[in-house]
Amino acid sequence: MKSGTRFILLGGLIVAAIVGGWYWKTREDQSRAQELVLYGTVDVRQVELSFNASERIGSVLVEEGDRIKTGELLGKLELRKFQLAVDRAQAQIEVQQQVVDRLVAGTRPEEIREAEASLNSVEAELKDVKATYQRVLALSRKNVATQQDLDDARSKLDTAEANVKLQQAALDLANAGPRKEDIAEAKALLKRYKVELKQAEHDLADAHLYAPSNGIVQERILEVGDMASPQKPVYTVALIDPVWVRAYVSETDLGKISEGMKAEVVTDSFPDKKYAGWIGFISPTAEFTPKPVETPELRTKLVYQIRVFVKAPNNELRLGMPATVHIPLDQHPTKNADTRPATADTDSKHEQHDH
Repeated sequence: MKSGTRFILLGGLIVAAIVGGWYWKTREDQSRAQELVLYGTVDVRQVELSFNASERIGSVLVEEGDRIKTGELLGKLELRKFQLAVDRAQAQIEVQQQVVDRLVAGTRPEEIREAEASLNSVEAELKDVKATYQRVLALSRKNVATQQDLDDARSKLDTAEANVKLQQAALDLANAGPRKEDIAEAKALLKRYKVELKQAEHDLADAHLYAPSNGIVQERILEVGDMASPQKPVYTVALIDPVWVRAYVSETDLGKISEGMKAEVVTDSFPDKKYAGWIGFISPTAEFTPKPVETPELRTKLVYQIRVFVKAPNNELRLGMPATVHIPLDQHPTKNADTRPATADTDSKHEQHDH
């Protein structure tokens, strides 16, 4: 091959390499211009669960690493003390209910008839005593009966008259029935006992520990026999819903994104999987870039925190896992976007929005 031909081929290769590099650089710049790439970590909420009562633990029902569901029973205290309080309150209500029923029903007919009979008896006795007194009085005037006989007869007459008045008052009370004030007092006491029962039942419920949300038990701190209290956590639980990526965006890129924009999340652990998500929160205030965050800009530059909520149905995203967020910039701004956490309802809404 002649030297001239070699120079031509070599020149062609150089030109092709330059053109190819320029083309690749242009495509890369265009790709970057159409997409914002951020780096962050997977974040979940952690809660410490404790009993809302003080007593020894009777049972713990889950282990570290177990998945729990909302409302699942996780443990119980020793329940005897709480159950006895409920039983005592129920017994008080039953007794007081009988008192109220008796007062509301009023005096029984049998009691009224008994009062009438007693009044008739003392009235008859009064009539007899009065006749005796009249005879003694007549004899006294003739000096046949002594003054002592007259005084004794008068005393018996006074006693008989008092008994008649007493029995008449008893009959009047029986006919009138209980006073409204007595009924109101009995009902108020019954209401108090019912409140005490509700409190006892509430305390019994507090002796049970339930899962507040779906999650994974990270640590089991107390065991059966330990003394529990509201200040002593029994479990540490990582809530798996919602899951989001905490990332940071520079001030120059802040105007390119808005809440509700779609995003894709990729992790080093599952590089072939792309998790759908959306921007759910953009911080209104700037801060210095945290040290663990990797960005191409200087670390002293002010950035804004964002949260990208992620749909991870297989629960593959773990707390602290590094993640890369890709946000396409050719999206139309979403008005009134649903930026709530990725629950089942919001997942379906976003799937419909994706279509």
